[in-house]
Amino acid sequence: MVTGSRYETKVVLTRPLSVDGDSDIDYRAPNLSQRITSLFKSVLPGSDLTRLKLPPLFNYPKSHLQCYGETVYCIGSDMLSRCNQADNSIERFTSVVAWSISTLRPALFGCAPYNPILGETHHVSRATLNVLLEQISHHPPVSALHATDEKQNIELIWCQHCVPNFHGAWVETEVQGKRQLKLLCRGETYEMNSPNLLIRLLPMPAVFWTGNVRIRCPENGLEAELRYGPKSSFLGLRGSHRSVKGKICETSTRKTLFELNGHWDRTVTMKHNDSGKQTVIYNAEEVLSGLKAPIVNDPQGVQSTESAAVWRELSMAIMSQDWEKAKQAKNAVEEKQRELLRERESKGATWVPQHFSVSYSKDGGWDCSPTQQWVPPAPIVVPLS
Repeated sequence: MVTGSRYETKVVLTRPLSVDGDSDIDYRAPNLSQRITSLFKSVLPGSDLTRLKLPPLFNYPKSHLQCYGETVYCIGSDMLSRCNQADNSIERFTSVVAWSISTLRPALFGCAPYNPILGETHHVSRATLNVLLEQISHHPPVSALHATDEKQNIELIWCQHCVPNFHGAWVETEVQGKRQLKLLCRGETYEMNSPNLLIRLLPMPAVFWTGNVRIRCPENGLEAELRYGPKSSFLGLRGSHRSVKGKICETSTRKTLFELNGHWDRTVTMKHNDSGKQTVIYNAEEVLSGLKAPIVNDPQGVQSTESAAVWRELSMAIMSQDWEKAKQAKNAVEEKQRELLRERESKGATWVPQHFSVSYSKDGGWDCSPTQQWVPPAPIVVPLS
C-alpha cells in the first residue's frame, strides 16, 4: 500500500508474513538453483556476511527493522497484555514464555529484508502499545527497539546484533544481544535471548530457527530453557524444523516445574510435572492468522527516516517486478549513505542515535537504553478490526 501526497512523506507498507509464510508480496524470483549458485560465487566459507550486498532479486519489500517491529505489534491475539494480567507469578512467567514463542515468524528461503541504513527508524502503534526502532550501528548492524504501553505498564527494550557466517552448505545467523520485558507495576524484569536462523543450501534448501533460548526473571526466581529445531540431526535433515521443547524450573533449586513441547507454528503445551496436567499455552493459528498491514494515520507525522519511506522506491519496484529500477533505487539509497559518511568524516563528526544511548564492551557486547521514558503514539498504526 502506498500513501501520502507531495507535501507528505510517502511510504510503502505490506502485510506481514502469516504462520504459513503467505504475504501480499507477489513477484517471480529467478530459478532457485541459479540464486544458490550466485551465492556460492559471491562468498567463501567463513566470510563476514554482514558486508554482503544482496541484489534486489533476493529482497522482499521490508526492512529488517519492520520485521523486528512486526513480531511485537502485528499479532492476532494480545499475548503481551496477558503477561501483566495474572496475579500469580507462575502464570505471569508462563505467559511471558508463550509471548516469547509468538515473536518467531516464518522465514522465506532465498529472500531477505533490506539491511537498515544508519539512523533508519520505524515507529508504529497498536492500540495503546507504541513501538519505536532505530538502527544504531551499520557496521556491524545493530538494531534497537523500545516499546511501551502506559495502560498496561509494560516496557520492552531490545538490542540485537545479527552475525551471519557462511559455512559452505549452510549459513547460520547468530542473533546476539538481549531482550528485556518489564512488567513495571509488578517490579519484574524478564531477560531472554533469541534463537539463531539457519539457512541450509545443500542438500535440500530450507530455512528454520534453531538453538537454545533462556528466559529468566530474578524477581520471581523462575527461568525457562527452550530448544528450537532438531537437536542432533545433521543440518536439520531429520526431525521437525519448527519444534520447540523445554522446561520451566526454579532458579534456586533447579527443580523442574513444567515441561514444554510442541511446534511454534502450531501449538505448544505445558505439562505440570507433579500432576501431569497438560495445558495449551500457545496456539499459532490464533496469534498469527489474519494479520493486517499497518496503515498511515497521520501522514504529516511520518519521519523521513521511517523504514517504509527510506525504501519506498525499492519496494515499489520489487512489487512491480521492475528489477532494473529496483537496482537503481537500492543503489541510490546506499550511495546517499556513503555521501553522508564522507561528509561526517570530512568534518570529524560522530553520528549519534536519536532515540537511544548506546554502549559497547568486549565482554558485554552492544547495549542500549532509550532516551525517553515512554514511546509516543506513532503516525503509523495497526488496524484492530
